[in-house]
Amino acid sequence: MSKGREHELARVFAALGDATRLALVAHLLAGGALSATALAEGRDISRQAIVKHLQVLEAADLVVRARQGREVLYTLDPRRVDEARAFLDAVSAGWDRAIGRLRKLVEAP
Repeated sequence: MSKGREHELARVFAALGDATRLALVAHLLAGGALSATALAEGRDISRQAIVKHLQVLEAADLVVRARQGREVLYTLDPRRVDEARAFLDAVSAGWDRAIGRLRKLVEAP
């Protein structure tokens, strides 16, 4: 894996490492394109704080913002999530291979 790709994935995982941002991603996944105002509804956090969290997600290329009239709508960009999932799948496969080798050693007569 190249250093640039590692850096990009690190930004994704850092962005997802915050509970509020993780909840925003889940909300966007379920609700499609939403404004910061809609994302702030029912939360104990201000719209301005939501916008700051969305900026972090946007910097990690997890969300895309688009102006629709006077409103700014945010949508989830699934490509970064898919890349992160592929990375985690590769890590998981590595662990599975390591456990398989350990099992062979332990179960050998």
